[in-house]
Amino acid sequence: MPRLIFLALLLLAGCAKPGGGGDDGVRVLAGPDAPGGKRYPLTGVILKVDLPHKLLTVQHEAVAGLMPAMTMEFAVAAGDAAAAHVGEHIRADLVLDRAGGSPRLARIWPDDRSAAAAIAAGARALREDTHNRGDGVYREVGEALPDFTLYDQSGQVVNSRRFRGKQIMLNFIFTRCPVANMCPASTAKMMAAQRQAREAGVKNVEFVSITLDPLYDTPGVLKEYAEVRGIDTSNFSFLTGPESAIRDLLTQFGVIAEFDGDLVKHTLATLLIDPRGTIIWRADGSAWAAADFVARMHKE
Repeated sequence: MPRLIFLALLLLAGCAKPGGGGDDGVRVLAGPDAPGGKRYPLTGVILKVDLPHKLLTVQHEAVAGLMPAMTMEFAVAAGDAAAAHVGEHIRADLVLDRAGGSPRLARIWPDDRSAAAAIAAGARALREDTHNRGDGVYREVGEALPDFTLYDQSGQVVNSRRFRGKQIMLNFIFTRCPVANMCPASTAKMMAAQRQAREAGVKNVEFVSITLDPLYDTPGVLKEYAEVRGIDTSNFSFLTGPESAIRDLLTQFGVIAEFDGDLVKHTLATLLIDPRGTIIWRADGSAWAAADFVARMHKE
């Protein structure tokens, strides 16, 4: 384990370009949204979804320091509108832009009590597992996939047990990564692997991308990321959740994501897990071929 960490740190430092960018490390702004207007925490329930106009009608509770409880229409991002459901409880930032205009909602998260409890319990269990593994925290090829519970791009709770009995091709990305040969290349290769697996007759496979930046990558952001790229999400999930859970997964998979103020620097890893939940193949960085993963998948 110490040797692996040393090599990963060496890779991260050695590939970084002056000023932050790099072939296997990237530094970008990692805050919620770009600086804008004033923000207020809001909770409420969705009464209507106007997908064409990207509007949500929300019956919200009192917003401290701004307004009493009422029903209002809010502009939202395309992904948030696509992920929204009538009757869904949400928490979000109510944003009042400095330039004026209608209030809008950003950083929208599901706020269902049972779902939140499941996510929190999953994060606690993963934290305990990471702690208990101690020096053996890194999961080598041949070890089992850790249990986790996160939200997918539709705001649904996903437990890793859902994938048991299926092969999983898994990686870590974040939606704002600007370096072409980092996350964008990794996502393109995952899409190629999905297509090649289908052409090769591989039926019991799931593709999973977990965000490195859960503060920004809400379910709606991930949904828009997938839709803009035309990704078939019938067997491709984009997952997000509590920062503690993401960090524990990164630790267990040996992926380094270092935050320096509002900046993040990270490595990449892509893994193949068999139907029994055992890690059978791993490629670090972005210099891997989709065909290599598909060749190792079981065909049924």
